[in-house]
Amino acid sequence: MSMKKVLSVLVLAALIFAATAHGQGLQKGKKSGQVVIGLSIDDLRLERWQNDRDIFVKEAKKLGAKVMVQSANGDDTKQLSQSENLLSQGVDVLVVIPHSSDAMASAVDSAEKQGVPVVAYDRLITNSNVTAYISFDNVKVGEMQAEYLVNKVPKGNYFLMGGSPTDSNAKLFRKGQMNVLQPLIKKGDIKVVGNQWVKDWQADEAMSIMENGLTSNKNNIDAVVASNDSTAGGAIQALAAQGLAGKVAISGQDADLAGVQRIAGGTQTMTVYKPIKKLATEAAKLAVDVAQKKKIKTNGKVNNGEKDVPSVLLDPIAVDKKNIKETVVKDGFHKEQEIYKKTNNTKE
Repeated sequence: MSMKKVLSVLVLAALIFAATAHGQGLQKGKKSGQVVIGLSIDDLRLERWQNDRDIFVKEAKKLGAKVMVQSANGDDTKQLSQSENLLSQGVDVLVVIPHSSDAMASAVDSAEKQGVPVVAYDRLITNSNVTAYISFDNVKVGEMQAEYLVNKVPKGNYFLMGGSPTDSNAKLFRKGQMNVLQPLIKKGDIKVVGNQWVKDWQADEAMSIMENGLTSNKNNIDAVVASNDSTAGGAIQALAAQGLAGKVAISGQDADLAGVQRIAGGTQTMTVYKPIKKLATEAAKLAVDVAQKKKIKTNGKVNNGEKDVPSVLLDPIAVDKKNIKETVVKDGFHKEQEIYKKTNNTKE
């Protein structure tokens, strides 16, 4: 045999060995009985998702599963690429916190072709054959935000500060808010003097929007329906610059530490606490059950434009100055000393 043929045989053998080793690597989790979960997260720069990740990974580990985590930092293209990367590594189930509820539909299609189920975490993935969805009743979240402010400010000028326009949850929050506000708007008790959506839920953009809103309304704003704590934080910075922090009622959501500190200090009116520990714990169980093809326990269905997705929907909790200790502190979500060490916080 010539040297050239010998080299060709060796190269071919090496390629076969590499391919076999790669295939064995992909099947390692399956052969050992260990479930491998791919967790694709929108943006770990936000405190909220850091908490979810930590609890999810811990709970999955208790169930004997391995979790591979990737964060897209708010970039759709990056998240799609990362999802493909997780699939290529042989995950048994893909859990997705989508940046864009629409864009990630193609990731679901890709996973389906490879026989990998997909669980949408907290945010629904629209127009896709997603396997399951776990979140809170997000229409109810919006209703709670609006109801709380209406009880505080039954009449006046309202500014609507929506979340990211690419997030399906932001639209559900708005639906809930309008369920409460629309009858009062029609009655003439409430006037909407501003209606803006905040790209990627960024506090800086919320601050800029609020500054413009205050200028165009000559500071005559009585309540701000902010859809989460990050947008509320940005809006409060703008209000503070005009001496209005604590004078204008403002909602929030997620019970971020900075948001709860502002509530304790009197500059934010309320937040909606979605018990993250329960969500992440139940999500880890759901992911493992889906991966193992077990019958999953759901309590509802949410239509995503293509199908009624089997869903696990948990109950949110309104938090204000009066029940901080009975909710976020009692659950161990935040420490009491951290909340009350800075009672005049107006920044994220």
